[in-house]
Amino acid sequence: MIKQHKSVTVLFLVPLLAALSLLWGCGRSAPAEETTYETYTASGISEESEPGIDESSPKVQEARASFDQFCDQLFRDSLSDNYLNLHYTLADPSSYGLADCPRTFGEFSMDLLKEASETQKEEKARLEAIPVELLTEEQQLTWKILKASYEAEEDFEGLEFYYQPLAPTVGVQAQLPVLLAEYIFYDKEDVDDYLTLLSTIDNYYEQLLVFEQEKSRAGFFMTDDCVDTIADDCAAYLLPPEENFLSSTFNERVDAMTDLTEEEKAAYKSQNLQVLSDHFIPAYELLLDGLKDLKGTCTNEKGLCFYPEGKKYYEYLVRSSTGTTYDTIDKLRDAIDNQITYDMAAMYKLLLDHEELEQNVDDYQFAYTEPGEILEHLKEVIVKDFPALEECNYTTKYVPQALEQTLSPAFFLVPPMDRYLDCVIYINNGSVSSSEDLYTTLAHEGYPGHLYQNVYFLSNCTSPVRTVLSFGSYVEGWATYVENYAYTTDNGLSPELGQLLAYNASSTLGLHALLDININYYGWDKEQVASYLSETFGITDRDVTDSIYQYMLSAPVNYLDYYVGYLELRHMKEQAERTLKKNFNLKEFNQLILDIGPAPFTVIRPYYDQWLKARSGR
Repeated sequence: MIKQHKSVTVLFLVPLLAALSLLWGCGRSAPAEETTYETYTASGISEESEPGIDESSPKVQEARASFDQFCDQLFRDSLSDNYLNLHYTLADPSSYGLADCPRTFGEFSMDLLKEASETQKEEKARLEAIPVELLTEEQQLTWKILKASYEAEEDFEGLEFYYQPLAPTVGVQAQLPVLLAEYIFYDKEDVDDYLTLLSTIDNYYEQLLVFEQEKSRAGFFMTDDCVDTIADDCAAYLLPPEENFLSSTFNERVDAMTDLTEEEKAAYKSQNLQVLSDHFIPAYELLLDGLKDLKGTCTNEKGLCFYPEGKKYYEYLVRSSTGTTYDTIDKLRDAIDNQITYDMAAMYKLLLDHEELEQNVDDYQFAYTEPGEILEHLKEVIVKDFPALEECNYTTKYVPQALEQTLSPAFFLVPPMDRYLDCVIYINNGSVSSSEDLYTTLAHEGYPGHLYQNVYFLSNCTSPVRTVLSFGSYVEGWATYVENYAYTTDNGLSPELGQLLAYNASSTLGLHALLDININYYGWDKEQVASYLSETFGITDRDVTDSIYQYMLSAPVNYLDYYVGYLELRHMKEQAERTLKKNFNLKEFNQLILDIGPAPFTVIRPYYDQWLKARSGR
C-alpha cells in the first residue's frame, strides 16, 4: 500500500483481520438485451451467453436468486465482526441489518486464520454449485471474480506464520490511527460507537502481539531492523493525550456537530482523553515493549525464499495481490525487466535528441502547484480521455507533523458506499515537499486516480459484495497508470520533458518491483543489490541500497501491487494501439477498464480480448 518512493502512494484500507479476507471492488451492470452467442454492452464489455436460455424459466430464476443470496450473505459476513470496516463501508449499517454488530476491531489469532481457510473452501463449493451460464452478465462477472479470489486464497492454507500484520508504514500499527482520525461522526451515536471501539484497541493489539510471539517461537519473526522501524512508528503515538492528534481531530469533529450541546461536547472531549490515556497509549506501549522483547529472535535476515516454504508463500502473495496474467514468477520478472529496458532506452533517446532536457530534468515546475488548483485543472484536462464523472465533494488534509515520518507521501480514504461522493485526500508535507511531486501525486490520489476511479465504480455498482473485495493491483495499477499519464497532460511542461519524466517514473518503480522479486524469490543479498544498483544505475550510497533491501524484506510484493497492475494496463493499451491504429480511442479503452471495475487481471483480460476483437472487426 505505501511505498518509499516519491510518486507511489497509499490507498485505504488495510484489512484488520486476515490477509485472506476478501475486501474491496465493484462493477457495472449491463442493459437487458436479447440473448445471443456474444453480447456487447454499451460500454464495450462483452460476455458470452448460453444460447437459448429462457430468462423466465424457474431454473434460471432459481440460479440468479441463489447467487444474489450468496453474495448478500458474503457481504454481511465480511462486515459483521469488524466495526471499523463496517463504518468505512456503510454510513448507515441499519439499512443492511448490521446496526447491532459489536463495536470492536474484531478478533485475530492463528486459529482464526486457519478457520478462515476452511470457511472459504465451503464458500467456494457453494459458489461453484451455482451454474454460471444461467446468470446475468453482471452476475457472471461477479461470479468469475469471486471464483478467482477463492482460488488464489487456497494457496495460503498452511502458510499462516508468514502473514505480516505489522510492518513499517503499511502495517496496522501505522495506518489504524489515521483511520480513527477520519472516523466520521454522522450523529451522536457515532461518537459513542467510536469511543467504545477505541477502548478495545489495547485488546486488539494484545492479540497481534500474541501472534507475533507465536511467529517468534516458530522461527518466523521479523528482522531487528524491522522491529526498530516499527518501534519508531509506535513511539510517535506515545504523546500525552492532550498532545495526541487523535485528541485534536476528535475535538474538531465534535465541535462541527450541530446536534450536541456545549456541555455534551465538553463531556465527550473529556471522555476521549480518558480513553486515549487508558487504552490507546497503553496499546502502543504494549506493542512497543512486546516487540522489543522479541528482538533478536529472527532466524532469517534475507528474502522470503530462505524460509522453508518462502517461495511458495511469495508465489501466493503475487497471485493473490496482483491477479496477474503471468503464470510464473520467471515470466513476470522477464516482463518487468524488459519494460525497464524499454523505458530507459526511450529515456536516453530523448536525452540524445533534445540536449536541453538534461538541464530541465533537474529544474522544472508544473504550471499548477496548489492542491486545489491542481485537482481542478486535472478534472478539466482529463475530460477528453476519460468518461464523465458526477460531481463529488473532496477535501485535502495534511498528515499531522508527528506522523510525517511514518506515513506515505499521500493517500486517499475510500468513503462509505452509501456516501461515496464525500472524499478525503491526505498530503504528507514531510514527503511531498516540492511542486513537481504534488502534481503527479494528486493525479494518483485524485483525478483521474483513486478518487475518480472509486467514485466512478461506486456510482455504477449494484452488487454490494464487490465493495468488500480487495484487488490492490487493479486499484494501485490504475492510479499508477494515470499518474504516468499526468506527466503528458497540458501541465506546463514541454511534451518532451513530460515524456522523459514519465519514462523515468516508470523505470524507477519497475526497478523497485524487480528488486522485490530478486530479493524475496531469487535470494539476492545486500551485496548483490548494492552491486546491481551501482553498476546499472550508478547508485553507490550504501545507506540507500541497504534501506531498499530492508524495505523489501519487511513488505514483500508491496511494490508489485503498483507496478504489475500498471504493467498489465499499459500492455493492454499498447496492444490496442498497435491493433486498432488510427481507430484506437483512449477514452473507450479507459472506460472498458473502469466499467469492469476492480478484479484480478486474469478475469479482466478475456473481457479486454473480446472488446479488442470487436473493435478490430475480426
